[in-house]
Amino acid sequence: MEYRTLGGTGTIVSTQCLGTMTFGSESSEQESHAQLDRFLEQGGTFIDTANVYSRGVSEEIIGRWLAARPGVRDQMVIATKGRFPMGEGRNDVGLSRTSLSRALDASLRRLQVETVDLYQAHAWDALTPIEETLRFFDDAVRAGKIRYAGVSNFLGWQLQKAALLTGFLGLAPIVTLQPQYNLLVREIEFELTDVCREENIGILPWSPLAGGWLTGKYRRDEAPTGASRLGENPERGMEAYAPRNAQQRTWQVLDAVRKIAESRGVSMAQVALAWTADRPAVTSVILGARTVEQLDDNLAAAGLHLSAEETALLDEASEPIIGDYPYGPQGRQQRAGGREL
Repeated sequence: MEYRTLGGTGTIVSTQCLGTMTFGSESSEQESHAQLDRFLEQGGTFIDTANVYSRGVSEEIIGRWLAARPGVRDQMVIATKGRFPMGEGRNDVGLSRTSLSRALDASLRRLQVETVDLYQAHAWDALTPIEETLRFFDDAVRAGKIRYAGVSNFLGWQLQKAALLTGFLGLAPIVTLQPQYNLLVREIEFELTDVCREENIGILPWSPLAGGWLTGKYRRDEAPTGASRLGENPERGMEAYAPRNAQQRTWQVLDAVRKIAESRGVSMAQVALAWTADRPAVTSVILGARTVEQLDDNLAAAGLHLSAEETALLDEASEPIIGDYPYGPQGRQQRAGGREL
């Protein structure tokens, strides 16, 4: 396992983070605890969850695991999130002070901890002024309930606004961004990556294997079946089979990943994870597994670094399809405006 600082902080975390969205749904408590044990054995120190994962059950599973292992809490950096509905009340959702106060206290109880190391806004809330959310984060830091604040699924302008306001108002800074990022979904590079580099915010990519697509288990024009996420529901969310199957770019990327995996003697998943881990501003890559066997394959990517040639091959195959302006060649040329060295 390798380690990096958590964004611009001095806290050290493993470059692989154990995501726990499967806990309590796709993974039983026994299986979840086995994953946590294996992750710890392999040097993992960073765990990510959310109150909405299995409606609190994921946090409860982690809490019972920590309680049964004295001393382990101090070895781990624990991250959770609040924002999405956890009840039927009007204030059981959102980033308001009322909602987040209840959500954070409930997460602390379920996790059986006094402090969460990283507390994240799970998504933007159009109804709550961002200043209110940022002041809540700052108060929670001062109260010792959280150590750092982060956000997830923000757009470029939203993240930049939050970062500027924390500096202007003297509040606890935003130290991490958790976005979807992988070889099939690179759009954060249009603006979010630059904001993170400028503001010293660490990126925590979720879905680094694009919902299983980058493992190579799906075949062209063969709708998946069986015990997999898409086998059980081919129309599942952003990773739905039909839209990605229809894109030539999908299979172009998979061919490039397969070529490198075969030449290296590693799995396609490990190649995809290695590419993501070494992207600019990335702090730690969030792993999501149903079983210990899947987790073991992912953990084997720790310390794997691709050559410049391999990275270039993947970059070219996965280049996002964009227009000329404002993110394409003509837009970039216009912004440069004769200032190249």
